[in-house]
Amino acid sequence: MPDIKVGDVVGRKSYGLDIYFKVIDIYDCDGGKKMARLNGLDMRLCANAPMADLVKIEPGKIADYWRMTMSKNHEAMRRVFMRRQKDRERTLMRSVPGDQGEWEGFDVPGRVLHIDGDGEYLDLCMTTYRQLQIPADGFNIPEEQQAKKIYNLLLEHRPDLLVLTGHDGFKKDTKDFSDINNYYNSKHFVAAVKEARRYEKSKDDLVIFAGACQSHYESLLAAGANFASSPQRVLIHAFDPVFVMEKIAYTSIYDPIGLRDVIASTITGFDGIGGLETRGKYRMGVPRSPY
Repeated sequence: MPDIKVGDVVGRKSYGLDIYFKVIDIYDCDGGKKMARLNGLDMRLCANAPMADLVKIEPGKIADYWRMTMSKNHEAMRRVFMRRQKDRERTLMRSVPGDQGEWEGFDVPGRVLHIDGDGEYLDLCMTTYRQLQIPADGFNIPEEQQAKKIYNLLLEHRPDLLVLTGHDGFKKDTKDFSDINNYYNSKHFVAAVKEARRYEKSKDDLVIFAGACQSHYESLLAAGANFASSPQRVLIHAFDPVFVMEKIAYTSIYDPIGLRDVIASTITGFDGIGGLETRGKYRMGVPRSPY
């Protein structure tokens, strides 16, 4: 039996240590077999695995893994700021025809309410929102409780954009991808989306991203989400919801968002993220006050 405890970072031997996980719980299943409940270190995946299948990851390898993850994040952010500068110049020309040189505008992006079942992921996402200059409020709420709490949070914060995420996954040894009961948390995300749509029906007035790794994409869209995971039941990155929200928050209210553009801004891409035509939430103001 490996010397592994709650909080350790591990990989699964049966999967070639392809993904790093944090051990969330250790329990006995039928027959006294020791099992572990796992959450992905940077992928929004949850899983259960026999303790005997786990390998504890060395600190140096964990550090390398995080460096690779943050490198992907920084590259995505670099592309965001390049795109945003071009979009801003185009919006200013449209809003203030003539000589734009005499005016200095200011940005009013959409505001985000981010509900995350993973507190560590939430902290990473909130840091990224600040770096991307997106106003955001965040709350760590377990997936199974999100539907109970979302309505009052929406009343209190009145966001333009809502993220409902955490961890999910297709249960091992089940085969029917169409049955939502074969997923760990998809039904909880669906319930939360329905509650959010009870607060605001319009997909333009409240833009919703919902889901995590391998989530039941079709049910999330049917419940009222604008964007969801995962069309091909693949893993999605911890920061993917943030980059979807960034594109919407900084796209002009005059413009529908090209689906190719918003999904291309994510780390995972079309296999992991999909959605519906949606209008942007960004407004430019002029002139900027000197005070």
